[in-house]
Amino acid sequence: MPKKQFPVLYREFLFRMIDRELLASQAQGDANRLLGRFAAILIWISVPFAGMAFGGGNGPRQLILERAWGPEHAIIATTMLIVSLFAVLSWDGMFPERRDVLVLSPLPVRPATLFAAKAASLAAALGLTVAVFNGLPGIATPIALTPPGWNFVDMALSIHLYRGFAAYWFTVLAAGAFILTSVLCIQGVVAQLPRAIFLRLSSGLQIGTFCLSMGVYFLEPTLTTPAALTNPDHQTALHWLPSYWFLGLFQQLNGGIEGSAAPTLRMLAGRAWIALAISAVGGCGAFLLSYYRTLRKIVEQPDIAPVSRRVLWLPRFGGQAPTAIAHFSIRTLLRSRQHRVILAFYAGMGFAILILFLKAPFAQRIYAISGADPWRQASVPVIASTFVMLVFWTLGVRVAMAMPMELKAHWVFRILPLPGPAGLLPATRRAMYALVLAPLWTGLAVCLFSLWPARVASGHLAVYALVNAVLIELCLRGFRKVPFTCSFLPGKSNLHITVCLCLLLGMNILCLGSEAERRALADAGRYTATAAVLAAAAFGARRMAQRAAEAETELLFEEEPAPAVTSLGLYRDGYLPAQTSGGV
Repeated sequence: MPKKQFPVLYREFLFRMIDRELLASQAQGDANRLLGRFAAILIWISVPFAGMAFGGGNGPRQLILERAWGPEHAIIATTMLIVSLFAVLSWDGMFPERRDVLVLSPLPVRPATLFAAKAASLAAALGLTVAVFNGLPGIATPIALTPPGWNFVDMALSIHLYRGFAAYWFTVLAAGAFILTSVLCIQGVVAQLPRAIFLRLSSGLQIGTFCLSMGVYFLEPTLTTPAALTNPDHQTALHWLPSYWFLGLFQQLNGGIEGSAAPTLRMLAGRAWIALAISAVGGCGAFLLSYYRTLRKIVEQPDIAPVSRRVLWLPRFGGQAPTAIAHFSIRTLLRSRQHRVILAFYAGMGFAILILFLKAPFAQRIYAISGADPWRQASVPVIASTFVMLVFWTLGVRVAMAMPMELKAHWVFRILPLPGPAGLLPATRRAMYALVLAPLWTGLAVCLFSLWPARVASGHLAVYALVNAVLIELCLRGFRKVPFTCSFLPGKSNLHITVCLCLLLGMNILCLGSEAERRALADAGRYTATAAVLAAAAFGARRMAQRAAEAETELLFEEEPAPAVTSLGLYRDGYLPAQTSGGV
C-alpha cells in the first residue's frame, strides 16, 4: 500500500495545478483538455522563436554566435516569463493546503510521502511547461549554431551539436527552476507568519509577482551586442536582469565566450550560477519549513482573521433582485483572489501591448516629427494605448464573470425566484459598467485633464465612454448567467486563433480608429458625426444583447458541451423508440 501512495498523490497534485472545482461536470477528462489547450498555445507561441534561430546569416562562426545572442536572450526571457505565469496561476497548489491536511491526516499517509509527491508534481509541471515551449527552439537553435557549410553527416559526427543541445536544455531548465524556486522561497518565508495574515499577503504577492514578471519582460533593454554588453552605462542593468545572467550561462556551456564581450559574459554566467544555487537552497528550505511548521499551523490556526467592520457602500441598481445581483458581482470581484488574478492577467497583457505600442518604431517617428511632448498632445499612439487598456480590462471582467466563485454554493441562486435572462441582463450590465467604465474612466479623466486641454480631454472621454458601451454590450450578448455562479467548460474557444486574429486585425483597426478620432477632435463637425456613429453602434449592440436574452428562457448554471448527436424528438407513447425497441 505505501508504494502506491506516491503515484496516486503525485497524479492528484499534478492535475490540481488547475482548480478542477471550477470545471463543469461535463468537462471530459477533468483538466486534461484544458492543459492540452495551454500546451497548444505554448507550441504556437514557440514557432516564431524557432524561426528566429536561423536568422544569423553567413559569415565567420564567431559572428554567427554573436548574431544569435538576440534570439537566445528572447527565448530565455520568454521561458522565464512563462514559468512565472505558471507559478502565479498555480500559486495555491505549490504547498499542501488545508484540504490536503484534513483529508490525508486520518489516512495512513506519511508527511514525507505527501511532500515528496508535491515536490515531484511541481518538478514535472515545470519540466513539461519548459519542454513544450522549447521543443521547436530547442531543436532549431543548436542546429543554427553549427559552423556554416556543414551537412547532416558533419553535424551527426560533431561534438558541437550535442554540446549545443545539452547547453540549451540545461540553460532553459535552470532559468525556469530559478524563477519557480524563487517564488517558492518567497512563499515559504511569508508562510511563517500567522495563517490568516499569510493568506492576505499571499494575494498581494501573487499579483505583484505577475506584474513584476510582465514589467521586467517588456521593459528590460535590449543589450545583445558586444558593444551593448561592454558599455559601462549598461553594467548596472545587467547586474539586475536575470535573463542576461542565463544568456551568459548558455555562452559558457556552449563554448561561445570569445571576443570583446568575454569578461562580461563570464561575469553574467557567474551570477547565474550564484543565483541558481541561492534559489535552489531557498526553495528546499521553504519546503522544509512547510514540512516542520506550516502543516501544524494549517490545522491549528484559522484562515480568516478578525477585522473591524468596514462599510462598503454601493448604490442601488434598480429593484431588489437587480441590486442584489449587481452588489454580489462587484463584491465578488473585489474580494476573490482568484478572480482578481484573472483580471490582473488580462490587465497585464493590455499593459504589455500598451508598452510595445508606445515603443513601436512608427510611434517614435510620430514623436520625432511633432517635436512636442508626446504625452501632452492627442497623438495616435497615446489615444490607441488608452483603447488597448480598455479592451483588455473589459475582456478580463467578462472572463472573470464566467468563472464561479464557489461552485458548490450556486444552489442558493437556483432556489431564488430570479427573473429570466432578459430580466437579469440589466443587473449584469450595470455591474459591468461599475467594474469597467467607472474605474477606467475616472483614472483616465484625472490623467487627461492634467495633461491635455480641457476641450480635447473631455472630447476623448466622451468617445471613450461610447466605445466602452459598445464593448460591454457585445460582451453581454448571449450571457445568460448569474455572474460568478456558472461552472467553466474548457476547450470551447480557440484562444491561439483568437489572439492571432486580434494581433493581425485588431491593431490595424485600432490605429485607423485612433487616427480618425485625432482628426475629429480638431473638427467639431467631424467629431459630432463620430459621436453619432458610436452612439448608434452602442444602441444597436444593446438591442442585439436584449433580443438574444429574450430568446432564452432559463438561466445557465452548468456549462454543457454541444451534443455530438442531435435528437429529432420523435417520441412514441411517452418513450423514445430506442428505449422500446428492446421489448419486454
